Amino acid sequence: MSGDDRKLDGAARAAEIRDEVAAQVAELARQGVVPRLDAILVGDDPASEVYVASKARTLATLGMLSETHRLPENTPQAALEDLVDRLNADSDVDGILVQLPLPGNLNTSAILHGVDPAKDVDGFHPENVGLLLNGHPRLVPCTPAGIMEMLRREGVEIKGRRAVVVGRSDIVGKPMAVLLLHAHATVTICHSRTRDLAAVTREAEILVAAAGVRSLIGPEHVAEGTVVVDVGMHRVTDRETVERLYPGNEKKMAAFEKRGSVLAGDVDYTRVAPIAGKITPVPGGVGPLTIAMVAANTVAAAQQRRDL
Repeated sequence: MSGDDRKLDGAARAAEIRDEVAAQVAELARQGVVPRLDAILVGDDPASEVYVASKARTLATLGMLSETHRLPENTPQAALEDLVDRLNADSDVDGILVQLPLPGNLNTSAILHGVDPAKDVDGFHPENVGLLLNGHPRLVPCTPAGIMEMLRREGVEIKGRRAVVVGRSDIVGKPMAVLLLHAHATVTICHSRTRDLAAVTREAEILVAAAGVRSLIGPEHVAEGTVVVDVGMHRVTDRETVERLYPGNEKKMAAFEKRGSVLAGDVDYTRVAPIAGKITPVPGGVGPLTIAMVAANTVAAAQQRRDL
């Protein structure tokens, strides 16, 4: 099987989702509704700036409205909670997105729990978490939802298969495991306390790497033919590391020479790809799906809030 045959093309699947969302937005426009997402960005983290800007551009191309509320890093908890309350009360706002991570002086849980669950496009509010767990999802965390869409559109069979999720975050790992379970997979969650990680992950027919550790998953962790989904995103700025991760990869080295860095995932792609049955690249795998699902969730919130 060639490298292209193995590739799970998250970028292409995200484009399909965006096309479908654009059609929904056009239909809402005929009914006098323009979905709107308000993002809250606290501090000046460069990665968060890029991510929020990308979301705004995507929504604009799909005919939606968006506004980004930029606050200084030293914003008091009460001021941020007040902004969330104002957006909750604004009937023109369909979705609220609090960009994470927040500065350490802020209580992240309190902020996320203060978002109106009907406008919680990230799916982080306890009410939405409970609905997901009970099998009646309303707004689902965007990265896991995007992965499920990709697997479905790529024709990956989930029912009855063994799935392993590496990572137990509230944002990706836990909801990913729940979605796979609802799709009738037999699911194992691994984490930093898992003994003999490779022995567990080698049992996977579907392996989702979402631990936030660069190149954690190597060939010793993967069985022949496994479907591998890499959620990790790490910026590599050291030439020696780039050469080690991508030996002989002229395209990666050219990107490094141009930008001074390249992106790598939780999976050692060069060494795992020849073993995997299907695998997502980094970049171009899960990232575009996440942004597409932010748009999809914003439309869903607009529809649900108006019983459309």
